[in-house]
Amino acid sequence: MTEERERPDAFPEELADTLVRVQRLLRRRLRAGLTAPRLRGAEVELLRLVEERPGLGVSEAARALHLAGNSVSTLVNRLVREGYLLRETDPADRRAARLRLTPAASGRLGEWRRRRAELVGQEVAALDADDREALRAALPALRRLATALHEDPEDTGADRHAPRETEEPW
Repeated sequence: MTEERERPDAFPEELADTLVRVQRLLRRRLRAGLTAPRLRGAEVELLRLVEERPGLGVSEAARALHLAGNSVSTLVNRLVREGYLLRETDPADRRAARLRLTPAASGRLGEWRRRRAELVGQEVAALDADDREALRAALPALRRLATALHEDPEDTGADRHAPRETEEPW
């Protein structure tokens, strides 16, 4: 009898642990050869959000990232100083700022994606055909899980208002 049959509630925990482990191992492997200082997870999330939604405001970013406005302002200030974000005055409301990526941030995001795809591609190619197909078949369900987790209004994580201290390897 498998452990999962003995503990039917084990699947969610095993899935979460496996996803975290994959992310952690990707982060570690991608750190190799990194020449620029690492960015925190919340900084990376903000850059990726601004890439998806150029011209986004700080308060909109805070809502999308489930962070306090002052936490996002702190992230914005650091990323502006580091040369990754541009803060432009909103022509409709001169008190508000609109965020855009700098060419340096776009380049860093692109390089990170390239390196990540190369690493994952190599490792997936080394799996047997059944495992590759199982991973491919699981993608739609994993995307739906990610969407459900992101959109859950009852999300009361440990501290949704503090920036995450994890670092991305780019």
